[in-house]
Amino acid sequence: MEEVILKNIVTIQNRIENACKKSGRNPSEVKLLLATKTVSAEKIAIALKNGNTLIGENKIQEVKEKFEHLKAFPHTSHFIGHMQTNKVKELIRYNINCLQSLDRLKLAQKLQNRLEYEDKTINVFLQFNTSYENSKFGMNPENALEFAKEVQQFDRMHIKGLMTIGLFSTKEQKVRKCFKMLKNIQTDLLNNGFSVNELSMGMSGDLEIAIEEGATIIRVGTAIFGKRPYPDSYYWNEG
Repeated sequence: MEEVILKNIVTIQNRIENACKKSGRNPSEVKLLLATKTVSAEKIAIALKNGNTLIGENKIQEVKEKFEHLKAFPHTSHFIGHMQTNKVKELIRYNINCLQSLDRLKLAQKLQNRLEYEDKTINVFLQFNTSYENSKFGMNPENALEFAKEVQQFDRMHIKGLMTIGLFSTKEQKVRKCFKMLKNIQTDLLNNGFSVNELSMGMSGDLEIAIEEGATIIRVGTAIFGKRPYPDSYYWNEG
């Protein structure tokens, strides 16, 4: 099992490196985030022990279940799934460094209140629904600047970047359109003084396109840990 996982990580890192070379980017600009939804703590630990320290979970329940096992290994934990407001307390309790899926004002307010109570801060990415699919969460791209300004008022959150889930399609131009849109939002927000330097976009099937369009974080699970019981579209259809 260990050999397979490490071999898969090398394969993904090579894909990232090749995509960077093709688009004239430095591979050091792109981080690999291990998407660990449904992956056992034992498998995740293999990656952590071998220097791959950025992970992302989709469900608070899984964060809780794996927390004790994984805390022995230095790592940075992001939350990349849809965040329910009634789970905010647990998000903070389990040392999540960054919430990549901040997609509505109600959640920002709830998070701010809890962070004030705990006297903590958290990094956040603003999530946008660039594919305009009802099955996906994310703020409407047209409201990007307004949403960023609203979130900026909450001093316990530091806006570090943007996140999107591309269209699940074999048609490259349709997928690329989603990533281009997030890049355009980033440019607009940067021009308005927001330090949104990170772009979390691209997964196992479309990471090359995402890198070409400016991704700085690639979220990969299946191509490293093996196929899940259902395709990615099932797990990301959280509506």
